[in-house]
Amino acid sequence: MLARYPRAQDTILELIQNGALSVAFRLEESLAELRKLLQKYRDTPMSLADVCIVRMAEIHDRHGVLTLDSDFLIYRKRGRTSLTLIHPAA
Repeated sequence: MLARYPRAQDTILELIQNGALSVAFRLEESLAELRKLLQKYRDTPMSLADVCIVRMAEIHDRHGVLTLDSDFLIYRKRGRTSLTLIHPAA
């Protein structure tokens, strides 16, 4: 998704470097939940990155998801709850 925006990847790395953004997610701690989400959305395009973001939204319930990907309008956390999105269409 960021490939369309030449400086986006640099900006993300700068946010991580200055502490404004952190990613504290370990796949191995959520394997069962990730598999359930992948199974639920098997008929929807859901990448490994997408499923990890949905899982992080479940774990960190107070936080929103910054995305340009409209698939996140479809995904639900805990089966029923819409994700809190920071998205142009949200």
